[in-house]
Amino acid sequence: MRFLHTSDWHLGRCFHREGLAQAHAAFVDHLVDTVRSEKVDAVLVAGDVYDRALPGPDAVEMLDDTLNRLVGAGAQVVLSSGNHDSARRMGFGARLLTSAGVHVRSDVSAVADPVMIGDVAVYAVPYLDPAAASVTGPLEVDERSHTAVMTGAMTRIRADREQRGPASIVLAHCFATGGAASDSERDITVGGVANVPLSVFDGVSYVALGHLHGRQQLSETVRYSGSPVAMSFSEAAHSKGSHLVDIDPATGRTEVTDVAAPVIRRLAVLRGTLEELLSDRRHTDAEDAWVQVVLTDTIRPLGAMDRLRRRFPGVLSLQFDPQGTVTPIRTYAQRVAQRAPLDVCADFLTDVRSGAGPDDAELGLLGRGLEESRRARAARDDEGVAVTTAAVSA
Repeated sequence: MRFLHTSDWHLGRCFHREGLAQAHAAFVDHLVDTVRSEKVDAVLVAGDVYDRALPGPDAVEMLDDTLNRLVGAGAQVVLSSGNHDSARRMGFGARLLTSAGVHVRSDVSAVADPVMIGDVAVYAVPYLDPAAASVTGPLEVDERSHTAVMTGAMTRIRADREQRGPASIVLAHCFATGGAASDSERDITVGGVANVPLSVFDGVSYVALGHLHGRQQLSETVRYSGSPVAMSFSEAAHSKGSHLVDIDPATGRTEVTDVAAPVIRRLAVLRGTLEELLSDRRHTDAEDAWVQVVLTDTIRPLGAMDRLRRRFPGVLSLQFDPQGTVTPIRTYAQRVAQRAPLDVCADFLTDVRSGAGPDDAELGLLGRGLEESRRARAARDDEGVAVTTAAVSA
């Protein structure tokens, strides 16, 4: 039997305010083509189908179109809810969809009810929130931790597996020990702990994980497919895609092949001074990418973003990490305490310019502004005194 493991689509997501609909559409086309060309029996989606619990109409329409096309291409679909999804909304119409070959699992109480793809038992475990009584109750666990609830789910799954053949697959949405995180995953830590030990999944032919956005292998049987589309610049070095899993129903042995996803617009992270980035030919490939820039100029350049976008139209993030400056030991509040107003203003300008203080012309402008402010305040005070005196006399 042949399966395609994917997860973390996050339909409806934006990347630094840039919509990802085009990238998602290209991935769906690729997914359908892969199902046809590789004769995939079932597509496994390990959670976070949507980016938010209440998805927008466009995201819902894209999922509807995707499921119809995958079934039309000849594959069944097994889909579980993730921590970004609303389990209740995701589970609507699940029994009716089953008759069409789309198996949605978002009910905790059904974790040991497998989807049978031929002789392979596929157990789809929705995201288990250890803090929710609706999770700990059905699983009959006392401790509210990720390890406890996943162990509870796997205990039920193992009991069911004893009645079936040797080939089994588990879908789960969690942070497994040894996984490498990126900046785009939502924190699921409970009580300071988010990890689930790999030993929890012992005995399963293949474990299809979701939640972490980097495609990675944690053991011979445990893998993350990662997100098919990058969602943060921390994923610039990721190789996006899915896993093609061949499993022998008679023995449970698996063979896994990586399948690369299409890249509509790649990511680039550039670091250096403004002049270096604008002139260095090594950055030519970044001119058509989404770009994050970290400027290392000692003095923050004026109009940096506008100048960068003339060469790199896809700059979405600009950060500053000035090099060669001395970091003051005292806080800003300590440095301005008991200083003359003009000195405070000069210190502030020096601070926001990363060490470059005002010149004589700027000092003169600041001085005149402070003097005009003092006079205006004195005039208001005089008016207040006059009004008060008149009131008392009356």
